[in-house]
Amino acid sequence: MTPTSSIRAAFTPTGRLRAAINLGNPILAHPADGGGAGGVSVDLAREFARLLEVELDLVVVDAAGKSVDVVAAGRADIGFFAIDPVRGADIAFSGPYVLIEGCYLVREASPIRTHDDVDHAGNRVVVGQGSAYDLHLTRTLRHAHIERAPTSPAVVDTFLECGAEVAAGVRQQLEADALRHGGLRLLDGRFMVIRQAMGVPKCRGRDAAVFLARFVEHMKAGGFVAAALARHGIAGASVAPVGV
Repeated sequence: MTPTSSIRAAFTPTGRLRAAINLGNPILAHPADGGGAGGVSVDLAREFARLLEVELDLVVVDAAGKSVDVVAAGRADIGFFAIDPVRGADIAFSGPYVLIEGCYLVREASPIRTHDDVDHAGNRVVVGQGSAYDLHLTRTLRHAHIERAPTSPAVVDTFLECGAEVAAGVRQQLEADALRHGGLRLLDGRFMVIRQAMGVPKCRGRDAAVFLARFVEHMKAGGFVAAALARHGIAGASVAPVGV
């Protein structure tokens, strides 16, 4: 892949590539020494900057909704998001580069045993504000009430503090929190598969969106994404099939 001058300009109006990195998704990003970030999404951002032959600036945020906001507002040039039609109003998505499971967690003694038990009147489901789970469950739950934690990593603490019935989030985060607190269990299976993609503001033009999509397919097909997942010790996320 060779970027043209117009493609480079579309992604770098400041002369540098600004990538929004969401630390609220521990599978794809984590805090690094000095206040920066590391992880699979950071590796992809660095590789994209290398391809464009520009310097990289990380715009680090702590929640998915904030990442969407900074990219949609043009304060970052690319970002890493779960594909969702609400977010797609202002952001053009690539195909997914990884697939992540969204799961439910309850207290050990809870009568809730299956996914069908969740959507009942009187149940409160805690999600991260503006997360993919928030957007998905807002559309699909008909009877349970949704309560929102400020970030996805804060979901289980909020769930316990407010006495809610269910917590919803990334399987790996919920598993780690269950070990940390004890007396909690995950429901079998998953309620959604998150298709994690790269995105660019739609105002940057169709050619930019197409170029970013081609980049993601190249990263999947060439083994870069798989190697990044292995390098960072990520379990439970799989590389999305090429062409999906």
